[in-house]
Amino acid sequence: MFFFASRLKSLIFVGATAVLSTALMAGPLPRQDAQEPAPDNSKTNKRDRDKSSPTADRQKMNATDRDLSRRVRSAIMDDKSLSTYAHNIKIVAQDGKVTLKGPVRSEEEKSAIEAKATEVAGAGNVSNQLEVAPPKS
Repeated sequence: MFFFASRLKSLIFVGATAVLSTALMAGPLPRQDAQEPAPDNSKTNKRDRDKSSPTADRQKMNATDRDLSRRVRSAIMDDKSLSTYAHNIKIVAQDGKVTLKGPVRSEEEKSAIEAKATEVAGAGNVSNQLEVAPPKS
């Protein structure tokens, strides 16, 4: 009897493994919405290749600019009413000037973030390049 039970467990394990491996080899499930175009950020990438465009990798590593970026990020993260998009924008500080880039969910968020950055960096020191993302469908 012990031999039979042990053999049955082995067969069940082999069968389950075969089913799982077949499912994994089938690949990802097809997308439900085949009408949606593939994501394309070519325009954004082209814009950021411009040598005069401030990007995070061009931010100087001086303590003043790092601290300015940190304080702006902190002010944005403290506002829990903002979306995840808003919390994840790019903040680039160069020579006391702050550039805000990335998608947000609404014009209200765009304005709120600019106001917070201006409060930290001062009037005339913020370049708002935030874009309102299309609504999720």
